[in-house]
Amino acid sequence: MFLQEVTPLILTYNEAHNIARMLKHLIWAKTIVVIDSYSTDETLEILSAHPQIQIFQRAFDSFAAQCNYGLEKIASQWVLSLDADYVLTDELVNETMSLPAESDVNSYSVRFKYCVFGKPLHGTLLPPRKVLYKREKAVYIDDGHAHKVVVEGASKLLSSYIHHDDRKSLTRWLWAQDRYMVIEAKKLLETPTYELSLGDRIRKQKILAPFVILFYCLILKGGILDGWHGWYYTFQRVLAEILLSIRLIEYEKIQKQDI
Repeated sequence: MFLQEVTPLILTYNEAHNIARMLKHLIWAKTIVVIDSYSTDETLEILSAHPQIQIFQRAFDSFAAQCNYGLEKIASQWVLSLDADYVLTDELVNETMSLPAESDVNSYSVRFKYCVFGKPLHGTLLPPRKVLYKREKAVYIDDGHAHKVVVEGASKLLSSYIHHDDRKSLTRWLWAQDRYMVIEAKKLLETPTYELSLGDRIRKQKILAPFVILFYCLILKGGILDGWHGWYYTFQRVLAEILLSIRLIEYEKIQKQDI
C-alpha cells in the first residue's frame, strides 16, 4: 500500500501533552485531517506548525459524530483513524507499506500496547481496533462512552502494534474518566441485561468489577511483571471502575426517589 494513499484522521481536544509525539511518526503522510473540539491549550499551535495538516473545528457532541464529520473531509481511498495519544510503531508503518493497494480487504485491525510514561506494558485492556479502512465502506457509531467504526466487507488483523501513550495530567484524566462513566452508566442501565456482554454484566453489579479488574490487570495481563508501571495502570483501571460503580449507585438511588 502506498502510504500517500492513506489519510490519518485524528480527533483532538487539549492534546498538547500528546500530539507532538504522535506527529513524529506521521511524517510520511501527505495529508492529515484533524477534527478539533475547540482546544484551549497549545494543541492548535502545535498542529499549525505542520503544513500537511488540515484543521477543522466542530463542537463536540459525540465521538462517532466527530469521526463521521472527519470522513467527509477526506478525499483518499484509505483512512488511518487515530487517537491523539496513539504512537505508531516503525513495525506497523513498515507492515502497512507492504499491504497491497488494491485488495478485497476493506479494513485492518491493530492491537495495542498500553504505555505508562513511555514504557510499554505486558498487557492491556484495550481490544484490537479497526484503524485502517476504506473510507466509502465505513461509518462510526457510538458505543457507550466510546465509539467504533463499522466497515463493510472483509477485515484482517495486522501483526504489529500501536502504542497507547497518554501523558495528560491526572487531573485531566480524572475529569475525562468521570465524564465517560456518566455515559457508560447510562448505557448499562438502559440496555436490557440479555444484550450486555459478560464484562458489562459484571460491571452492572457494581461491587465485583473493581476487584475483577485488579486481578485481571495484575495477574492475567501480567501487570505485576511491569513493576510500578503495572501498578500505576492497574490503579487507573480500578479507579475508573470505582467511578462507574459510584455513578451506577447514584443513578439507581435517584431513579427510586423519582418513582
